[in-house]
Amino acid sequence: KYVSKLIKVVFALLVFSVSTLGWAAGKIAVVDVQGAILKTDVAQKRLGEVRDKADYKKNKAEADRLKSEGEALFKTFKKDEAVMSLEQKSASEKKLSGIQDDFRIVVEKMQQAEQSIARELLQDMAPKAQEVLRDIIKAESIGLLLQGNAVIHAEDSYIVTTKVTDKLNQLNAK
Repeated sequence: KYVSKLIKVVFALLVFSVSTLGWAAGKIAVVDVQGAILKTDVAQKRLGEVRDKADYKKNKAEADRLKSEGEALFKTFKKDEAVMSLEQKSASEKKLSGIQDDFRIVVEKMQQAEQSIARELLQDMAPKAQEVLRDIIKAESIGLLLQGNAVIHAEDSYIVTTKVTDKLNQLNAK
């Protein structure tokens, strides 16, 4: 009789645990709010405008030139390194270092331009994103919403970032 009661209790706990796990799985979601905002049509348009500016294009061309020049110099250096004098090696290394420094400076300028627009977009669109998230949380009965960078792994079915982007695009289209 005692074993029978124990089996019933264990079975009831097992059923309860399984149903709770199933309930919880449908209530968890993952979102990358920053990614959702920056993938909107408005954000892509604004970033495109930055990339179309003369200064940005000039920096991009300079970065491409420096990259090609650095790769060619490095290739030549590696090919001829064995027959170079210490003086030649030092001069080549110094030139490569200068190209790397110039490349880094130019790329930083480009990144600063993009980051400036990204900050503006995030600041401007954060209230809309919060509103959209509240709607999605309510519509999908989400009990736990995790920030994407806090999650090691999530199957696509748990990720609502694209839904946030789509709803933001709909709001911005109005």
